[in-house]
Amino acid sequence: MKIALVHEWLTPKATGGSELVVKEILQFIDAQVFALIDFESVNPHSYLYQREIKTTFLQHFPFSGNGVQKYLPLLPLAIEQLNLTEYDVVLSSSHAVAKGVITRPDQPHICYCHTPMRYAWDLTFDYLDRTPAGKGIQGIFTRYLLHQLRQWDVISANRVDFFIANSHHTARRIWRCYRRQAKVIYPPVQVSQFPFKAEKSDYYLTVSRLVSYKKVSMIVEAFNRNGLPLVVIGEGAEMDYIRAIAKPNITLLGSVNDKTLKEYMSNAKAFIYAACEDFGIAIVEAQACGTPVIAYGGGGALETVIDMRENSQQGTGILFSPQTVEGLLEGVKTFTILEKEFKPENARIQAEKFSAETFKQDYLAFFDQCCQNFALIRFKN
Repeated sequence: MKIALVHEWLTPKATGGSELVVKEILQFIDAQVFALIDFESVNPHSYLYQREIKTTFLQHFPFSGNGVQKYLPLLPLAIEQLNLTEYDVVLSSSHAVAKGVITRPDQPHICYCHTPMRYAWDLTFDYLDRTPAGKGIQGIFTRYLLHQLRQWDVISANRVDFFIANSHHTARRIWRCYRRQAKVIYPPVQVSQFPFKAEKSDYYLTVSRLVSYKKVSMIVEAFNRNGLPLVVIGEGAEMDYIRAIAKPNITLLGSVNDKTLKEYMSNAKAFIYAACEDFGIAIVEAQACGTPVIAYGGGGALETVIDMRENSQQGTGILFSPQTVEGLLEGVKTFTILEKEFKPENARIQAEKFSAETFKQDYLAFFDQCCQNFALIRFKN
């Protein structure tokens, strides 16, 4: 069986949950990889080093390696140029346009959807309000572009035979945007690679890209007010703003290596997360270290964190609401009251539910089921 695996872009800067899913799938499925652009096969530090990866015309566009999103109007056209006709099964790992590849009628297409395209749906107004592209005459054209992109996004969803969602939260969003059912298979977390530690230090920690929807600036504002020590790991467009407002109790480390990140995560008093994530792998990684989590009570966190107020015996953290500075401050205050009741081993046990081995078993079982069902559908027709 010849299998194709399609992802949006592969660059050294793309290191999120969707890339971890691609990496894991390639551990147990032999597939030809396709992408809009690829700068990982020439990266000696990448698991894709020297691997053959087939790309689109965007590969040769100026500065595409720094972010192909600048060519947003061309992404649907580009993904449709990938020729997958020689493959028996098509897999896609999609958070933007990968699901839009064109397949034959007899090719089953299984899409692992990390999220419907955020800037076309949930984050449309955040994007328009926070970028020059949303202002003035340019803003009118941007709104029209996003309107066209949403139409293509819905049409291209009909090219998928079977959807997988990375959480029940994402499955609901897939239904809302595409009116399609999705099987929930949680993404793989390398739990065994994170050191468990019961004894903790006094600082709080957040690890995230510093972009608006991640709400790191909100976390910083909250800790500016309560004066507790906070360590921030990550880089992004909001770094300058966060650096300008951060008080002396807040330490900004920027990007750090993997070893340093795990050390900070395993020693933190608690891990802070304020975004409404589709899943939130960092939340599970923190729990793998035996570190409690204080997270916004929405999105994937509702599926990965057990609130200590609702289950004192198995609780792994605190879910706060609303998604405001005041809401977070109240969450931190509640945690400090219940902190002595927290059992680090509970967090590790919870994290084990999202292990890479569990992902492998669930993905392969669904893969086999899809292929069998697709064959039955073809036979009936």
